[in-house]
Amino acid sequence: MADSAAERPATIHQVASLAGVSHTTVSRYLQDKDSLKPKTRVKVEYAVKALDYRPNLVARSMRTRHTNRLAIVLASGAHFPGRLLAAASRTAHDAGYQVEIVSVEGGARERSERIDELARSGQVEGILALSPISLKGRSSNRVPIVENGTYDDKLHGLAELADASEIREIIEYLVSLGHRRFLHVAGAQNFASARNRKSVYLETIERLGLESVGAVDGDWSAQSGFDAITALPPDCGVTAVVAANDVVAMGVIRGALSRGWTVPDDLSVFGWDDEEMGRFATPSLSTVAVDREAQGRAAIHQLLAEIRGEPIPPPLPQTINHLIYRESTAPPPRRTTTT
Repeated sequence: MADSAAERPATIHQVASLAGVSHTTVSRYLQDKDSLKPKTRVKVEYAVKALDYRPNLVARSMRTRHTNRLAIVLASGAHFPGRLLAAASRTAHDAGYQVEIVSVEGGARERSERIDELARSGQVEGILALSPISLKGRSSNRVPIVENGTYDDKLHGLAELADASEIREIIEYLVSLGHRRFLHVAGAQNFASARNRKSVYLETIERLGLESVGAVDGDWSAQSGFDAITALPPDCGVTAVVAANDVVAMGVIRGALSRGWTVPDDLSVFGWDDEEMGRFATPSLSTVAVDREAQGRAAIHQLLAEIRGEPIPPPLPQTINHLIYRESTAPPPRRTTTT
């Protein structure tokens, strides 16, 4: 019996007794420790730590309806959206909330079941779903649930992340420099973003009456960029490459160097994502900057508006991408490379 009693978690009354204060003072400490006098705060803090006191969040939330915690639920996959989640978490923290990130294996049904558990637990004040869900009767849930739909079941980008309109702008810019013969190294075609970029590339090449030596299906890797450029015949005449992302673009540059081509003197290369490595590469990489941080902030602001009963913030601009021109793009050589 003694062992069983010793294993029971400490209560708020035990904390109050050890600190020599009332249990309402301990409750005030848990809600806003700065509201207490410094001496009182130190005594309560000592008692909380000494007894390893863990407040009952469910009971507290039933009384106050505030836990200052949010949950972000998304699919499980290899392409973890670190930048977006970091910005979302910072935005929530700035608003006084802690964030629990929940990665769920399976599809929309499994995520919906986990969200239903969280909504009923009393531990969170709101839930943001970044991947599709299929909750029925969501209005009856105890907390607001915002379905953002930024990623699919495999954490492949959707909506703005799959937009490919900047491909037109990339090609038009390269044409303005004098380029006429292009290569596209695409991403994995099970991604909507890769399919869209390839489609816009082919449409733009045809619309402008340009030449393409191919649209090679890659897998987002540097190796796919390297292989695509080294496989070209010596007399291909290509002077500009539009890569699926910055990693592929770096592989293209390395492959060009292995053929004795220099970038951008013999070959211009354009990437996508504005990854840090591209900024510090030699030459620095022209690319498309994708503002994933803006997406994370906007999603949390929408959830907070739902929680507070405020008007929903206006949506992001239609595109969150913009081109950055760096050293890897320049006018084409006067004579086509034949190495």
